[in-house]
Amino acid sequence: DGTHFDAEAVKINIERDKTLASSLRKPELRPVSSVEVLDPLSVKLHLSAPDAPLLAFLADRSGMMLSPESIKRLGDDVANHPVCAGPFSFTERIPQDRIVLDRFPGYWNAKAIAVDRIVFRPMPDSSVRLVNLQSGELQIVDQLAATDAAVVKADPHLRLAQHASAAYRTLQFNLAHGPRSETPLGKDPRVRKALEKAIDRKALNEAVFEGLFIPNNQSEVPNSTFWNPGHPVPERDLDGARALLREAGVDHVTFGLQLANTTIDAQIGEVIQAMAKEAGFDIKLEELETNTGNVADLAGDFDAALLTWSGRADPDANLSIWMACNGPFNFGKYCNPKMDELLKEAREAGDTQKRVALYREVTDLYLTDMPQIILFNTTRLWGLSERVEGFTPNRDGLIRPQGLRLRSN
Repeated sequence: DGTHFDAEAVKINIERDKTLASSLRKPELRPVSSVEVLDPLSVKLHLSAPDAPLLAFLADRSGMMLSPESIKRLGDDVANHPVCAGPFSFTERIPQDRIVLDRFPGYWNAKAIAVDRIVFRPMPDSSVRLVNLQSGELQIVDQLAATDAAVVKADPHLRLAQHASAAYRTLQFNLAHGPRSETPLGKDPRVRKALEKAIDRKALNEAVFEGLFIPNNQSEVPNSTFWNPGHPVPERDLDGARALLREAGVDHVTFGLQLANTTIDAQIGEVIQAMAKEAGFDIKLEELETNTGNVADLAGDFDAALLTWSGRADPDANLSIWMACNGPFNFGKYCNPKMDELLKEAREAGDTQKRVALYREVTDLYLTDMPQIILFNTTRLWGLSERVEGFTPNRDGLIRPQGLRLRSN
């Protein structure tokens, strides 16, 4: 909107993220006790404690800046009319239909932007997305279904782009959030461990994702320094699953599994449902529109939920949001003081090897308590029209418009 992006804007944004009641950035910026403006282009952050992941947070969501003028003018409604510092300006949002962005001529690197308008179209059905890509109605399909990858590769007018990702899918359990937590699944980690033993991650990957994804049981990707080699991805063990249920005093467990009303989530749910049934689990699939599911999660209206995490550069961001007692995405209210203690110690440790050792303890603990079952890391897949040039796939899955061009027909 023409407002200068300067040190005062940084101060206003960080202070807002720290104090806004609904802020999901608050835990990331907790150690920032104050922000000091040194000159128009310099700020000093005063910390209450050392914080190893802070720079990674500021290179991510916590470093995304809103226009101070828009915050002042719009107040709480700024989320519906966002004004930031990027190459595009927000034009309109029609719920369940589209979000429209138009090129901002005042962007500092305007010469790198060759696209005048970007229209985001939500299409939960993967087959509908593919048909629209083939017809030319869409030029880019984000999160292309793995089952459609071969179709795109075989089409001379389309291209496939892909990149391994830190994003993961997980089953989170309601352990202490309202009446739906009062179940064997919510109260006994042996029941949750039995469910994990009933799941064949490799078979799930082959059945739903054509083998393109990476089976995993931890919050870090298997090639990460912070991945714990003491806990390799377990093989399916039906006998072990049944034995754990007997040990827990149950032979049949019924629960609801909340998932998004998308083709992919339905397929994941159906495969897990069939696998778990063989061990003694009766899973009722509860398909909800994404925002409706978010409301249900926040209210504790779920037994288990199939959730997505997009992955972060620092391990703290892949853990604290789920595992800390007050983590913003800890919908099931898992709380172990030892976990909070370990996470705090790892955040404040300056030495990488010390952090590695601490996060291995964290892994030991969450794989014992089992507040969630991590299933796999995703591979980001994009379907592109032959007209698209300059598209670069990234590990974080974000589409960066710098250098992106659309060739004329």
